[in-house]
Amino acid sequence: MQENDVTSLEEVFRRYGFEMKPESLTMFRKYHDLLQRENRKVNLTAIEKPEEVFEKHFVDSLMLERTLELDTRSLLDVGSGAGFPGVPLKIVHPDIELTIIDSTLKRIRFLKKLRDMLGIRFALSHERIEEFDKIHTYDVVVARAVAPLNILVELCLPFVKIGGVFVAYKGRGYQEEIEASLGAIDVLGGRLGKVDVFEVAGADRALIPVEKVDRTPTKYPRRFKNIKTNPL
Repeated sequence: MQENDVTSLEEVFRRYGFEMKPESLTMFRKYHDLLQRENRKVNLTAIEKPEEVFEKHFVDSLMLERTLELDTRSLLDVGSGAGFPGVPLKIVHPDIELTIIDSTLKRIRFLKKLRDMLGIRFALSHERIEEFDKIHTYDVVVARAVAPLNILVELCLPFVKIGGVFVAYKGRGYQEEIEASLGAIDVLGGRLGKVDVFEVAGADRALIPVEKVDRTPTKYPRRFKNIKTNPL
């Protein structure tokens, strides 16, 4: 990345109200460079222009700060892909106990390289979330661009501690997804929180928090095939 791109990265963060420490900017720059190199070998993201990566991946990931206080919380990132939103959140909040789960091996390999290069610690799990051991529960579970909300709620809410929250990153059409998910949220021990709507790179975005207020019945999550064909 050229020096003017580094300045551009800082300017993009400031445009959205994020003031970055120099060491955080350096880590984001390294993140972008590795993503760019590895994306030539394996398909990690369709977004390639630097400013679009800064906005649509880095800034969008950090918008969770608008909804939650994150320091020292345990956080599970489901279907993280190339590390979004979990790794940007970890860069800015190093005390987060981050776990990333993804079913695609090439993404896990990329995330191992990224973890080693940045010198930060987070756990990686190569498996499907519905096969993840339910002894693991977290203060916060997040998912970004993974599945419709009524499916995500069943996949993610079982892994949220009572008193914790699942947050889905969504774009246009989020209202319809919420309406289709209210029954599932109730069955799974959740309660819809206050939706945060904002704009990134000229596109509507929404953070949909589902608070965990009761235990999820032990039969959930079901196999993905059953969830998809017969959603709650």
